[in-house]
Amino acid sequence: MTTNFFYAFPPLITGKLIKRYKRFFADIELETGEIITAHCPNTGPMTGVSTSGSLVQVSQSNNPKRKLKYTWETIQVNQTWVGINTALPNKIIKIMLEKRIFFKELGNYQYIYSEVAYGKENKSRIDFLLTSDDPLDKPIYLEVKNTTWTDGEVAVFPDTVTTRGQKHLQDLMNLLPYAQPIMLYFINRSDCTDFAPGDQTDPLYGKLFREAVARGILVLPCRFEVTFEGIRYLGLADYLLYQPSFKLL
Repeated sequence: MTTNFFYAFPPLITGKLIKRYKRFFADIELETGEIITAHCPNTGPMTGVSTSGSLVQVSQSNNPKRKLKYTWETIQVNQTWVGINTALPNKIIKIMLEKRIFFKELGNYQYIYSEVAYGKENKSRIDFLLTSDDPLDKPIYLEVKNTTWTDGEVAVFPDTVTTRGQKHLQDLMNLLPYAQPIMLYFINRSDCTDFAPGDQTDPLYGKLFREAVARGILVLPCRFEVTFEGIRYLGLADYLLYQPSFKLL
């Protein structure tokens, strides 16, 4: 892996987005003029990051069993490359946890578990559970959310109503005070200095976010730079309790 990157892309091919459709498909015109259909590894609405005519980058697979050999990886928005592949944030955060990048915020954990069942009747799954042998150390439940939507220089989550995201906040609050819940927002672009909940799209999520912060849930808004080579960690953004353009009535 490239020294300064937590994830190194395979060789990427540049093209222009024609359209994204049926959530999982994107028609793209490559620089050669060839038109391909690429897999879109992002099931969300992709607000602001799926504009036709934008420069995009795709990776190519040599796996003969794949129906689509191309995967849409990035898009350029106002001269900034934005990550599209939502399978990557958890992979990158796991590497960062293994390298103890968040030691200052998370303390001395020893064990990292992925996709652990928890919550009422174990019907939820946490992205990462961190534990140690010290019985005085609370277990850390860490949920990762990818965000690409912005309000100016503020990264915003969510970009649509998310009942799943609301449930995650509720489940994490239910762990208090016996565990340390953490919401980690993976800001998949480098042009944002702050983070805020998306009150315009999901006011209930914003309300739950502020309640979670008040009750002691730790928020880690992590800034990343996306380039042709890979994805680099830039540090933590500041977080705001309200989306800047959201006006209380």
